Amino acid sequence: MDTTEIVAAGAVVSRSGPQVLLVHRPKYGDWSFPKGKLDPGEHALSAAVREVAEETGVDIRLGPPLSDQMYVVGNGTRRAKRVHYWVGRPVGDDDLSTYQPNAEIDTLLWVDVEEARRRLTYPRDRDTLDEFTTLRKRSAPLIVLRHGEAHSSTSWVGDDRERTLSLAGRLQSDDLVPMLGAYGVGRIVSSSSRRCWSTVAPYADVCGIDLEVFDALSEEDATEQAVVDRVHSLMLDKQPVVLCTHQPVMPWVFDALELPRRELEPAEMLVAHHRRGEVVSVELHTP
Repeated sequence: MDTTEIVAAGAVVSRSGPQVLLVHRPKYGDWSFPKGKLDPGEHALSAAVREVAEETGVDIRLGPPLSDQMYVVGNGTRRAKRVHYWVGRPVGDDDLSTYQPNAEIDTLLWVDVEEARRRLTYPRDRDTLDEFTTLRKRSAPLIVLRHGEAHSSTSWVGDDRERTLSLAGRLQSDDLVPMLGAYGVGRIVSSSSRRCWSTVAPYADVCGIDLEVFDALSEEDATEQAVVDRVHSLMLDKQPVVLCTHQPVMPWVFDALELPRRELEPAEMLVAHHRRGEVVSVELHTP
């Protein structure tokens, strides 16, 4: 058996009803959720959005994560396959009437959950559907992001607030663009320190979003009460938001979210999906 793991990503896409989106693959004669393999160097987050769009024509944004599926594929050379799944919601048009059947996907259907359970070919997909039903209610992501890799503070001359990203950090900031886009981030809140706002600046430039920068989120000026108040106000915002700050500030952020404190790596993000002021799901990602 080939020990190289195949990695894919997809989504259980839902709309009001609730209804979920199923695809039929004529090659295999099966009904399943839209999914596909990651391109070289692609993150699973952006792959899930891309694959759904390519297979169905429906643009989505990601909600809470679902459990990975693990199974073996192939006859001669058998390989393990891992599929990352998320709850997905359409943005814009979810009409399927203009879809053109092809050799890969010949039929698309919006069906209610019970019909989906009957149609799905594989037990693993029915398990994923069952998990989806526990998370299907709409939530919003608050993305807590540590700034990218910066130049060393010990070698930096001048105001530390002006310390810049290293080359690795600049590459990380570029890699974050499709990752943040997968959630449809529409608001960017950052420490006023250069290494923070420059981490999210590429995404702001691509999407035409203004950066909201605050001294009270910087290492030098942050206070526990100011950070907690800021996080609580962001949880009242129903749109996807990214909050970029520093590792020393993170404990207060996690306290406000009522999550265990943890250390994030440079450019690592914790995605807290929240509903009515309560975090319902958490995931971690690095570029």
